Amino acid sequence: MSGAVVPTALTALTGVRHPIVQTGMGWVAGPRLVSAVAEAGALGVLASATMTTERLRAAVREVRSRTDAPFGVNLRADAGDAAERVRIIIEEGVRVASFALAPSRELIARLKDAGVVVIPSIGARRHAEKVAAWGADAVVVQGGEGGGHTGSVATTVLLPQVVDAVDIPVIAAGGFHDGRGLVAALAYGAAGIAMGTRFLLTSDSTVPDAVKARYLAAEVKDVTVTTAVDGLPHRMLRTELVDALDRSGRAAALARALRHAAAFKKDSGMSWPQLVRDGARMRHGKELSWSQVLLAANTPMMLKASMVDGRTDRGVMASGQVAGVIDDLPSCAELVERVMTRAQEVLRGLPGPVAQGADG
Repeated sequence: MSGAVVPTALTALTGVRHPIVQTGMGWVAGPRLVSAVAEAGALGVLASATMTTERLRAAVREVRSRTDAPFGVNLRADAGDAAERVRIIIEEGVRVASFALAPSRELIARLKDAGVVVIPSIGARRHAEKVAAWGADAVVVQGGEGGGHTGSVATTVLLPQVVDAVDIPVIAAGGFHDGRGLVAALAYGAAGIAMGTRFLLTSDSTVPDAVKARYLAAEVKDVTVTTAVDGLPHRMLRTELVDALDRSGRAAALARALRHAAAFKKDSGMSWPQLVRDGARMRHGKELSWSQVLLAANTPMMLKASMVDGRTDRGVMASGQVAGVIDDLPSCAELVERVMTRAQEVLRGLPGPVAQGADG
């Protein structure tokens, strides 16, 4: 564990040692990775969207059996069983609940009443203002450089807008992988950084070695944004499959989505009526067509093909642009140590009173 410490509003809020968050990546952020991140002094976050409720409870207990450090669980706010998942989080004493979409005012209040820290992820200033007004404790702000579903506004433009708009801690995501990035985020007014791809590419990650090798071989130009998977902008590694998806017709894409919806139904334990209800909520929340809702079934199963099964020929690899500058697989402990040590070096190298403050 790193001796270098940079206390911020994020560390005070969550009880972690370092202002670093590991994002809740589906099929990636399981108990082994999350517990390793927590043991390293950062905030590990379980990805629950691809778990049944029974598996979620078991995963929380597994993390707790591995570490006494605080950790979180990431939820889909629009899921039909979101209230049940919130109940599990409260019953199991999880410290932090994070959301990929803005949760309702009611969900935020229920979690806060139980002493759970609520941290939604947002991609626009107005969304940050909304959840802050509803009582969220902090927000993760992801710029366009981030992996998975992403927007078009760069972190360097979006982050200061949100910092100026809300009076709760802001966590910067999208384009971060080292100590220099942490210092830059702090300079913008953030309380810490969130990293996905960088934690995926660690020795503690359960992603198959062959898939990690594809990430390590990628250059910045090999990370692209496509709408071919589920109709929404999705940042991932460019592969032959992604190129083929970009060329495929609408009918083929919808047929693929139907097959994937059936597979996800089996994996998640959901019924067809539950899937339809979830689709209706998603459609209303994002103003999607029913065609786009159906295409959304592609995402979890195509990610699973790569992240779990190692089939890069059948799956996609969500990725931030930083994949193009990452070339090793440290443990989570080594990574956090490296980030914090480098951050202290950068702070001490700054001129005048700033450097003096770092020494104090």
